Amino acid sequence: MLGEENKPEEITTKDLMKVWFRWWWCNEVPHSFDRMVAPSLTFGLMPVLKKLYKNPIMLGEAYQRHLQFFNTQAVWGGGIISGITVSLEEERAKALNEGDVDGAIDPSMIQNTKIGLMGPLAGIGDSIDSGTVQYIFIALFLGMAQEGSWLGAVLPFVCFATATFIYGFLFTKMGYTMGRRAALEIMKGGKIKSIINALGVLGLFMMGIMAAKYVTLSTPLAWEMSGKAFNLQGILDGILPGILPLCAVLGLFFFFQKQGMKVTKAMLGFTAILIVLGAIGLL
Repeated sequence: MLGEENKPEEITTKDLMKVWFRWWWCNEVPHSFDRMVAPSLTFGLMPVLKKLYKNPIMLGEAYQRHLQFFNTQAVWGGGIISGITVSLEEERAKALNEGDVDGAIDPSMIQNTKIGLMGPLAGIGDSIDSGTVQYIFIALFLGMAQEGSWLGAVLPFVCFATATFIYGFLFTKMGYTMGRRAALEIMKGGKIKSIINALGVLGLFMMGIMAAKYVTLSTPLAWEMSGKAFNLQGILDGILPGILPLCAVLGLFFFFQKQGMKVTKAMLGFTAILIVLGAIGLL
C-alpha cells in the first residue's frame, strides 16, 4: 500500500471535460516533428494524472510516457484515446496504491493502446470531419457569403467548431466509460458504419445542391432553319435543365477519379477548355 495520502481520487465528468477542453484547445500549439501532438495530450491529461498519482515520482513517470510520440485526428482520435487513456491510468493507479504491482496495467500496454488506435481513428475522423461535416456547414452558409454577408464566412467555422467540440467530449466520456472496448465499438460497430453512410449521402446531396446553384454554364448558340429560330440552350433545358453544369461537374469528377486530386491541373485545364469554347461561340 502507498498509504491513504497517495490514494487516487475519483474521476468525475468535470475532470473529463478538463481533459477534453485542454486537448481540444491546444491540439496544434506545441506540435513538433519528434513528438507531434504528444505535449497536447499530456497537457490535457495533467489534471487527471495529478489526481491519480500523488507520488511525485509516479506522476513524473506518467508525464514521461505520455510525452512520447503521438499523433492522431483531434476529435475522433483525440477524444476516444484521451478517454481510454484516463481509464487505463486510473486502473493502474488504483492497483499500485493497493500494492498489486503485478496486477497493475503495464505502462507499455497504455502506450501500445494509444499507438494502435491513433491511426485507424484518425482515418475515420479525417474522412468524416474534414471530408464531410465541414463542407456541409460551408454549403449551408455559402449563399450568405455570396450575398456579401460576413456571417457566411464566420458561421461555418463556428458551427463546425461547436459540433466537433460537443461530440468530441461525448467520445471522451465514452472512451473513459467503456475503456478499450470503445475503440472496437467505433471501428467495428454497425452504428458508426450507418453514420458514415448517412453523412456520405448527405454530403452528396449538399454537393449536388451546390453544383446546381453555383455552377452556371450556358450556350448562346442559335440558328435558323426553314424560317424558324432554334436556340441550343432552350433545347437542352427542354431535355434536362442544368445539363451543361452537370456535364462540367461530372467531367471534373471523372478526371479526379482517373488522375487523382490534381486540383491545379484540373483548374488550369478546365479554364483553358472554357476559354476555347467561349472564343468559338459555343459557350
